[in-house]
Amino acid sequence: MIDSGTKKIYNVYLNPQYFDYHSSFLFDKVLIVKGKKKIKMNEKTMSTLKSRLSGEDYRKLIEICNSKLHQFVAEYIELCNPDEVFVGTDSADDIRYIREDAIKAGEEKELAINGHTVHFDGYHDQARDKKHTKFLVPKGVDLGSNINTIDKEEGIDEIRGILKDIMRGHKLYVRFFCLGPSNSEFSIPAVQLTDSSYVAHSEDLLYRPGYDEFKRLGKSARFFKFVHSEGELDERLVSKNVDKRRIYIDTEDEIVYSVNTQYGGNTIGLKKLAMRLGINRASKEGWLTEHMLILGVHGPDDRVTYFTGAFPSLCGKTSTSMMGGGEYSWR
Repeated sequence: MIDSGTKKIYNVYLNPQYFDYHSSFLFDKVLIVKGKKKIKMNEKTMSTLKSRLSGEDYRKLIEICNSKLHQFVAEYIELCNPDEVFVGTDSADDIRYIREDAIKAGEEKELAINGHTVHFDGYHDQARDKKHTKFLVPKGVDLGSNINTIDKEEGIDEIRGILKDIMRGHKLYVRFFCLGPSNSEFSIPAVQLTDSSYVAHSEDLLYRPGYDEFKRLGKSARFFKFVHSEGELDERLVSKNVDKRRIYIDTEDEIVYSVNTQYGGNTIGLKKLAMRLGINRASKEGWLTEHMLILGVHGPDDRVTYFTGAFPSLCGKTSTSMMGGGEYSWR
């Protein structure tokens, strides 16, 4: 605390959940982390969030009691400089809002079948960009000749330079997901920042919602982070500057950057990109990560036979997942 008589600063370690984050008292009078410099950063974080988010979006973000999450979101709001910010929860209304935004923005078009939409990637933005997908590695680290790497400091400088003001004229969507089962010791929360309503909508369709999981875990959440921008769009509403397409993976800080691309394999953070972070974490903690299969085949007399297995690359995961169960079973 700050003694009004002596002006001395004292470190106080308190549980943030007992305080109202809307109150300036927390940041004017209490140091929740050590050091005067840190308190200024927290004040700056809250100032950024309050000034750039609507009251409702600010409330939704601050209800998650995790200062590292707040700092992460505020940092990239300032860097990418979007015109608007939408913070999504697990609610049906928020998910519907994103889907409708994708149609309004022209990133998706409605099909004749009610509730179905289609999105087209750019002609030059097809498939994963292996050349520009790189791991950010500290000096002295060698991952071998088969893995594409770049010096971490060099890569961060490059990607931040590309991200600077890249979302001007765009809306930033802040989405929360959960890898693995929710409310479990195996839960891995993940936050996606993207200015593509198509990417946000795709993740809502594909992945387990995680806003409530972030709230449950609070400050203990060890979350994966994904920053994506489709960049400037051309008249067809596809990424224009594909020559500056970059997908950089920082396993040390568990963050993936993806810019100037819309293709799902480069942009949807919880797809292959999250696996890169998961493999690194698993190798340190003694577990394994892979696309897994659990399949129940219904046979005669209500017999169900279960199969489990791993789904490596190029084995038909997407095609298999689109199969309708009824027509291929004994029933």
